Amino acid sequence: MNLPLWVSALVATLIVQTVSAFASMAVPLLGPPLMARAGLPLESIGLVSAMTSVGICWCLACGGPMLGHHGAVRTLQIGLACTAAGLLVLSQPLGVLGLLGALAIGFGVGPNTPAGSQILMRAAPPRHRTLIFSIKQAGVPLGGALAGLIVAPLVLAQGLTVTLWTIIAVMLVTILVVQPFRRPLDGQRGEGHPGWARALLSPAVLVRSVRHLGAHPSLPLLTGLGASFSMMQSCLMAFTATYVVTRHDASLAEAGRIVAVMQGASMLGRVALGWVADRIGHALRHLAVQAVVSALAVGLLVLAGDQGSWALYSCAALAGFTAIGWNGVHMAELARVAPPHLVSDVTSAASLFGFVGSICGPLAFTLLVTWSGSYGLAFLLVAGQLAGFGMASAVFLRR
Repeated sequence: MNLPLWVSALVATLIVQTVSAFASMAVPLLGPPLMARAGLPLESIGLVSAMTSVGICWCLACGGPMLGHHGAVRTLQIGLACTAAGLLVLSQPLGVLGLLGALAIGFGVGPNTPAGSQILMRAAPPRHRTLIFSIKQAGVPLGGALAGLIVAPLVLAQGLTVTLWTIIAVMLVTILVVQPFRRPLDGQRGEGHPGWARALLSPAVLVRSVRHLGAHPSLPLLTGLGASFSMMQSCLMAFTATYVVTRHDASLAEAGRIVAVMQGASMLGRVALGWVADRIGHALRHLAVQAVVSALAVGLLVLAGDQGSWALYSCAALAGFTAIGWNGVHMAELARVAPPHLVSDVTSAASLFGFVGSICGPLAFTLLVTWSGSYGLAFLLVAGQLAGFGMASAVFLRR
């Protein structure tokens, strides 16, 4: 293909990131009919989400040798195939066994971070690297927005079966679409790892991956910041709709619009903040400042969101722009400070800790609401941990 290498890298990774996010975020939207078809209670969609999370963690922890053996683009294609297979299994009336499909979906989504980082780190011009990483990460909210716009109307018009096969077909077509990018982007993939399949079940691979976080003095701090941001982001995505319904008497439709505004602002934030980080030239300091600003934005959502609809929508947009717009800057900085041969391992290990944060955040939030009876207080406390981490990081950098 007659494209500059960095353009090919960005196009391929953005397409896969968007399609993977579209497929994974379609699953909770299809929860009621999927659970009914499987003969499970509707609340079992929580088990599906949990198994998807386990699949992502499994891939991040043990998928490094697979990436080293097949190359980044082929690994992304394998991930798309796993997601398609998972959707197929999950759609069958297999009861609890159908949850294996959710595990496959999570495993298929997992390669996007390490494989995408490896591709972009090799191809992106250094002076625009953070912006390019951020554009790629904008595929996550873009895929989520597309799922919200397309999936429900398609179910109503054509039914569950047609909808599932449409999503599966999109995954399979995407595998073919990115195939032309494999030769230029996977041309330097090395000798390979013949034992990659056994490594998927090896605890030693997980231990070795985590140890790589000591390869640079900034990596532990970056990993901690990522986990803190992940806690805040997951709480915003999980509880904002419930918060505005219970605190501001919003309808479910309006709550959906508020969350959509937050998602759209996060997509813009990822690109804009990536550009800013490139201009500043010190991404870690940028992330420390952004952590404090994000906490203030969430505090503003809680304390000033009751000043009218315009204030609520504006505060939600600001929170989305700052507190959910951090991923691209974080991924680019992880890839920059990691040794070149460890980029995928470092991003996998750091993302694993971040994903643990995204699981622990909503759990802690739920306990805080149960204890205090206040969603607002829970948001403020979770924002406080992010602000504290940002200020501690700033102090560390000054020293």
